[in-house]
Amino acid sequence: MIEESGRVVAVEPGAVWVETLRRSTCSACSANAGCGQGLMEKLGVGERRGYVRALSDRVLAVDDRVVIGIPEDLLVRSSLLVYLLPLLGLFAGALLAQWLALAESFVILAAMGGFASFWGLVRWRSRQGAEDPARQPVVVRAERASDLQTVEIR
Repeated sequence: MIEESGRVVAVEPGAVWVETLRRSTCSACSANAGCGQGLMEKLGVGERRGYVRALSDRVLAVDDRVVIGIPEDLLVRSSLLVYLLPLLGLFAGALLAQWLALAESFVILAAMGGFASFWGLVRWRSRQGAEDPARQPVVVRAERASDLQTVEIR
C-alpha cells in the first residue's frame, strides 16, 4: 500500500476530501545541498496542495489528520497502461505505415494517429473504471482533530 498523509477538508457520505502537500523527491537526492531545485524546495517555493477524494467508512470531521493509501499493484498497472499503451500505438502506427511502404510524411502521420487512438483508448478505459471502489484511494488511518493537543507559543 502506498500511503500519503493529509488533512480532511470536506466530508461526504462514504468519502472524505483530503488536502495533501505535494513535494518533489529532492529531499532524497544526494546532490540536494548543491542543487537550486533543492534550495527552492527548502524555501517552500515549490509547495502545492493537492485534493484527493478517499473512501472511508469511519466517522471523520474537517481538520482530522488521515493517512490515505492505494494498492501498489494498482499504481503499477495504471502506470503501464498510461505510459506504455500510447507508446505502443505510436510504434504500431509507424510500423504499419512503413510496412505499407508509404512516404515518410504518412509514416509520421500514422505514428501520431496510432498514439492518439491508443491514448483515446486509455482515456476511455480510465473513465469506465473511475467509479470502481477497488480503484479509489481509501483512508488507512485517522487521528481526530479533537484528540490532538494544541500547544500555543507566546
